[in-house]
Amino acid sequence: MNKTNMAVTIRIDEAFCKRCGFCIEFCNANVYEADKDGLPLVKDPEKCTNCRLCELRCPDFAVSVEVVDNE
Repeated sequence: MNKTNMAVTIRIDEAFCKRCGFCIEFCNANVYEADKDGLPLVKDPEKCTNCRLCELRCPDFAVSVEVVDNE
């Protein structure tokens, strides 16, 4: 898949998220920010490099990253 045809969908399951902040801390692309209660929000999904560190480091499996083909 060509990177120009790639989009990423990031989902955070609020029921599983314990607001530990790991996804925010491990994201090198600065995709996330925390709301006033510490819940991670996807602020810049277009910056996502699909490294999936947020998904891999989440201790509660609350983050999912899916690549979508834009063709």
